[in-house]
Amino acid sequence: MALSATTLALALTAGSTPLASPAAAAEGCSGVESDFNGDGVRDTVIADAEATVNGVSKAGVVYIVYGGGKGTFELTQESAKAGASEAGDGFGYSLAVYDADLDGCSDLAVGVPYEDVGGRPDAGRAVVAYGSPAGLAAGKASIQYLQGTAPLSGAAEAEDWTGYSVAAGKSSTGVPFLAIGTPGEDLGSTPDAGGVIYVSGASTVSIGIINQDTATAGAVPDTVEPYDRFGASIAATPTHLAVGSPGESQGADVDAGSVTTFSHTLVSGVPTPLNVITQDAPNVFGTSETGDGFGTSIAAVPYRAEGATSTTESLLVIGIPGEERSTTQDSGGVQVFRLAAGGGFQETQYIDQASSGVSGTATSGDHFGQRVVAVNTEPDKVSTPQNTRVAVGIPGKESPSGVTDRGQVQILPLVGPPGDSDVLLGPGYGMPTPAAPRQYAGMSLGSSPAGLFVGLPYGPLEGRAVHLFPWNVGMGGAPTQTFKPGEGGIPHRTGTFGTAVR
Repeated sequence: MALSATTLALALTAGSTPLASPAAAAEGCSGVESDFNGDGVRDTVIADAEATVNGVSKAGVVYIVYGGGKGTFELTQESAKAGASEAGDGFGYSLAVYDADLDGCSDLAVGVPYEDVGGRPDAGRAVVAYGSPAGLAAGKASIQYLQGTAPLSGAAEAEDWTGYSVAAGKSSTGVPFLAIGTPGEDLGSTPDAGGVIYVSGASTVSIGIINQDTATAGAVPDTVEPYDRFGASIAATPTHLAVGSPGESQGADVDAGSVTTFSHTLVSGVPTPLNVITQDAPNVFGTSETGDGFGTSIAAVPYRAEGATSTTESLLVIGIPGEERSTTQDSGGVQVFRLAAGGGFQETQYIDQASSGVSGTATSGDHFGQRVVAVNTEPDKVSTPQNTRVAVGIPGKESPSGVTDRGQVQILPLVGPPGDSDVLLGPGYGMPTPAAPRQYAGMSLGSSPAGLFVGLPYGPLEGRAVHLFPWNVGMGGAPTQTFKPGEGGIPHRTGTFGTAVR
């Protein structure tokens, strides 16, 4: 077992320094979302996890495109002062933006799941690079989260995939948090059971280890089993943390999947478990089936019901890319749940392209729900179809002219009938990139109040790009901004530009 089930508290500054107040922002830091250089303008983060760096194949790089035309910055493991780039590291496979130290400048968590550690292949790690008025990674030193190296306990093992998924934010009590998935973690003799490293705090940081046998903050309502891959997906709001286990077996149905929810209330650094959600749970549409992959992707946003005086609930979106209809295989689906602050959950929608009023047609191999992202553009107001939206990736979708695996993205409301204002986008239709085989549009999605980012890291090299769409874009509408290798100060590299984007 590489991760200790106990927790470790680490003071990053001398003594037990209290958490910083958001009002105590550093001079020159704006507090604007995704603003790494503190100038009050949102910046964009684009990963190329298979880029060649300093002659090293597939080491990975993350591009920071500063808003307001202030140039670009290449974050590598060298520029982050976080070790050397090595072949196949996959630096940038996952990304999360938050204010880790509450200084008002945004910070960036980067997953490096295929990092080799001490001769152990693909043990993985995560790196947090700090923002500053001088830019990202130009101020305080980056922090590495690497098993067996402070602040983490335990030992790195081959194929732990630490950093395969990351999620970050600030809890409802104002405490920054970072959750790091280790879906390949072996627990005792149980292979690929998975786990999550939970980092909480700013000046003083506590680290909690979660797996399906953790009981520190109460028993997690599940059991460690082989190949569950707990932590393959993570999503969070100020109230809730959700962890996907797409390899979870339900009886004899392997890879049926599950999602476990937690609150940010900590006991010895460990979040409090609330519920486990499966398609076999009472009052949940559908049935757990082999290969569903329930929880392959998840997203969560704050939710406020009509008449509520505060936002203490969440909407949880769960992708089920292997879901089958009676006449289709792996056409996919998405389920939406309302999470109460106290832990209860209620399904509010089941969505696929066979749902009433929803555009498109469910066909075999679509994998609707392979990726999901969501947004609440007005979290302090009542949630409506206009301010609460979800984007669903459909990477296996053929184009209308029959281009194989061109892919597609569908934007839908999270509140109310899903077909009332849904929108379809794809290469050659909204995206200013011609349709081509195996582009797998929808495999890379990023959500922010600024809009929906759609990455195209696959297909012909000339089509690799990231497009930014407004959440209220019309059917087949054009992006407001496009980022491409070789343009706007971004170097031209051969890799998977747009692997992840924020």
